Amino acid sequence: MAGHFEATPGGGAAVALDEVEIAILRSLAVQLLELIGPGDEPAEGEDPLAALFAEGPSEPPTDPALARLFPEAYGDEDDELRAASSEFRRFTENDLRTRKREDALVVVRTLDALTPAGDDAAVLTLTADECRSWLGSLNDLRLTIGTRLEVSDEDDGEEGSLYRLPDSDPRKPMVMAYLWLGALQETLVETLMK
Repeated sequence: MAGHFEATPGGGAAVALDEVEIAILRSLAVQLLELIGPGDEPAEGEDPLAALFAEGPSEPPTDPALARLFPEAYGDEDDELRAASSEFRRFTENDLRTRKREDALVVVRTLDALTPAGDDAAVLTLTADECRSWLGSLNDLRLTIGTRLEVSDEDDGEEGSLYRLPDSDPRKPMVMAYLWLGALQETLVETLMK
């Protein structure tokens, strides 16, 4: 189980994580929450139903990582597609941000509930719903880190150029996190498909 997810009864999954792995995952999830931004809670006395129908932004984010997490729905090749994307974003981005925040919060809360014993790894056991949240957050983290690292579809297979970075490259820790998150994500998907 060390380092990869395994199925548990009821459609869940479990993985053994040591103290360092827990700290890294938690830190990345918190950074993702900060990137996505706080939710808009209804002000005291405000109708909570009105918040459900609040319109979101109509312009794509300027931060490349946020633009990757909240992409254009129809592209921006012409004015008509830009207008359709803008309209789609206006009515969907708030909900998408809420879901991504909720997924990241599940990661933080499940990690906070772990207590590794000394040098031993703690076993993180997730329910089926928590697995879906973890899968969403692992994907969001990889998209964000991949954007920051400028990983593209043109990179030679399995992030080949990333494997060849010298240890002195300042991107090396993020590359290692990117690859590790990919392995976690892959084993979680395989587990859920069983």
